Amino acid sequence: MSIFLVGGGPDTTTTPVIFDQFMAEVVHRTGGSRTPRIAVVLVDHEGSAAYFLPAYLDPLHRRTACEVVTVLLRRQEHVDPRVFDGVDAIVVGGGPTPVYAEALAPAGAAIRHAVQAGAPYLGFSAGAMIAPEQAIVGGYLVNGAEVCPEDASEGLGEVELREGLGLVSFAVDVHAAQAGTLGRAVAAVVHGMIGKAVAVDENTALVLPHADPGEQRGIGAGNCWLIRGPGPKASVSILGSVVTRG
Repeated sequence: MSIFLVGGGPDTTTTPVIFDQFMAEVVHRTGGSRTPRIAVVLVDHEGSAAYFLPAYLDPLHRRTACEVVTVLLRRQEHVDPRVFDGVDAIVVGGGPTPVYAEALAPAGAAIRHAVQAGAPYLGFSAGAMIAPEQAIVGGYLVNGAEVCPEDASEGLGEVELREGLGLVSFAVDVHAAQAGTLGRAVAAVVHGMIGKAVAVDENTALVLPHADPGEQRGIGAGNCWLIRGPGPKASVSILGSVVTRG
C-alpha cells in the first residue's frame, strides 16, 4: 500500500489516475470481501466543510462502495486519535496547513500505525505538506528575503517547519509551479532547515510504496521537483517520469 502526496486540492486534480490508483489499493487492502472504511479529514471553518466535502467524497464513491468516516477539524481543537482505529485508508484534505498540523498532532502515532499496517494515505495540498516528520507549514521569507509569493504564506512571515505526521523523512511543498512554492522548498534545503524536500505540482502526486519508500514515483500531469542538500550547493531535479493514464 502507498502514500499519495498530491500537489493541490481535488478541484485541481482532473487526472483520474490519482484517485484510480488510490482506490485500487483500498479495494486490494480489503480483498473485496467487505466495504472499506475510509477516514476523510477536512478543516471546517464556520460550516465550510459542507461545501468542500463532496469534492473529496464523490470520487471515492464513484469508484467503489465505501463507508466514510468524516473527521472535521477546527481551529484550536485537537482530534481524538481513536477516530483512526480500524480504518482501511486515510484521506487528508487541503486548507490551512498550520490548522491541520496542530489539530492532528495528537493523532500522529495513530495515523502512522494505520499506514504502517497497510492503510493507503492520500494527502491533498495541506494533507501532503503535513505528512513528513518535519513539515513546512507556511511562510514566504527566509532571513527576511522573499522565497515564494506572499499569497502562499499561510499568514506566516518566515518559513516555518513544525512536527508533522512522520510518514516520510523529507519535507513536502505543493502548488509548486502554479503558486511559485518551489522556491520555498529550495530555500528550506539551502538554508539547512531540512536535508531533502519534494515540491509537487497541482494535478500531480508523489507516490511512495510502503514496502520500499525508495521507489517513489510521480503520477499525474505535472512534475515532482526533488531538492537534495543541505547547503548552498543543493541540487534540483525532476523525479522520474509522469504517468497521465490509469
